[in-house]
Amino acid sequence: MQTTQVELEVERIAARLGRGLSLEDLDGVLLAYSSHQSSADRVRVNFLLSKKVPADVSAWQVQHGITTAVRPVAVPANPGLGMLGRVCVPLLVRGFRVGYLWVQQDAGEDSAAHILKQLPGVREDVERLAALLLEDNTAGSEHRTRRERVFLAAATGEGQALEECAGWPELDGTSPWHVEVLLDRSTAHREEGTDDGTLARRTAALQATVGADVVVFSAGEASHSVLLVRHDAGQTELAAIRRRYGERLAAVAGAAGFPLTSGASEPFTAPDGLAGGYQQARSAAQAAAVDPLLGDSVRYRSIGVYQFLAGGGWQASSPRSVYFEELEDYDRNNELLPVLELLFDKNGSVQDVAGQLHLHRSSVYNRLSRVRSVIGADPLSGPVRLELHLALKARRWSRRPRI
Repeated sequence: MQTTQVELEVERIAARLGRGLSLEDLDGVLLAYSSHQSSADRVRVNFLLSKKVPADVSAWQVQHGITTAVRPVAVPANPGLGMLGRVCVPLLVRGFRVGYLWVQQDAGEDSAAHILKQLPGVREDVERLAALLLEDNTAGSEHRTRRERVFLAAATGEGQALEECAGWPELDGTSPWHVEVLLDRSTAHREEGTDDGTLARRTAALQATVGADVVVFSAGEASHSVLLVRHDAGQTELAAIRRRYGERLAAVAGAAGFPLTSGASEPFTAPDGLAGGYQQARSAAQAAAVDPLLGDSVRYRSIGVYQFLAGGGWQASSPRSVYFEELEDYDRNNELLPVLELLFDKNGSVQDVAGQLHLHRSSVYNRLSRVRSVIGADPLSGPVRLELHLALKARRWSRRPRI
C-alpha cells in the first residue's frame, strides 16, 4: 500500500471535517487513522490498538447495510458496545468497493445529520483516497482471496464450490456467460506455482476489470487469469480489458510488457457449465500461444484440430505418424516441414506460401517434390495430408504452455 499517501489523505480529510477518522479494508483491518481524537469512544480506542474490527462491532455495522451501500450510512450508537454513532463512507472506484472510511460523531451529537451535510465538501478528497486504495493489492484481501479460491474450485468442477458460486448475487440475471483465459506466454512456465506470480495475475485481472459490467468475476492463477464474462460483451470492450490487463500486469511485475494470448469458451447459461467453459478457454489460449495462425485472441470453436488434441490427452510419447517421423528425421535444417504446414494451412496455395515465406514459387514446388521422395507418397493426397497436418499440429500442441 502507498501508506504515506493514504495516511496523509486521511489526515487531510479529518482536518477538513474536524473529526476523528479511521480507514479499514473490506476485511475490517485498520489501514490508517487520523490523529484527531476529540471524542474517541471505547470501540475506536480498541480498534486502533487491535487493528481489527471485533466480531460484535462488525455485526452491528453490517446490520445497517454497509457492505452493500453505495452512499454514506449512518450507524447509530450502541451503548452496550461502548460505541458512539458514526458514519460509514463506502469507498468505491467505478463501482468497485475498496474499503470503508469511518467518521465518528462527537459525544454530544444526537444524530449524524451534521456529518452527512459536511461530506459533500470532501467528496474529491474521498475519491482520491479510494483511488489510492485501488492501487494497493486489493486482490490480497482475505475476503477477495477466499472468493477467488471458491471460483477457481468451481471452475475445476468441485461440487460444493459450484453450489456456493450459484448463490452469488452478481450471477443473477447476467447469463449467458463465457470463460476467458488470459495467458502471458513469457512467464507461463517460469512462475508456475509461485505465490508472487499468482498475486500479480490476480491483481492485474482485478484492476483491469474494475467497473467493467461485462466481467462478472475475475481470478488469477500462477500462469494465467480467468474471467467470467457476459456473453453479450462487445469485442471492442473485451479488447480494451485485455490491453489494460497487460498494462497492469507489466506494472505489477515491474516489466516492460508481456506477450498475451486469450482463449474464450463457448457460451453457457448455468453455473454448472463453468468447469467445461474453463477447460475450453484454457485450451484455446494454449493453442493461440503455439500457433500464430490463430491470432492472439481466439474462441474455442476456432482452434480446429486442437480441440481433438486437447480433449484426447495427446502426449509426445503417443503413437506417431511414420511419414512424419521420416520427414522430421530427414529435415534437419527445418526447410521442408514449415513449407508443408503452411501449404496445408493455406489450402494448397503455393503462391500464398511463397509470399509469406519470401520464396520463389519454384522453391516451394521443389521442396514439395523432396517431401514426396522422402516418404514415397503424395503429401497432398487426402489421407496422407490429414495424417501429416495432424502430426504437425500435434507437435505444436506438445509445446503448449502448461496451465
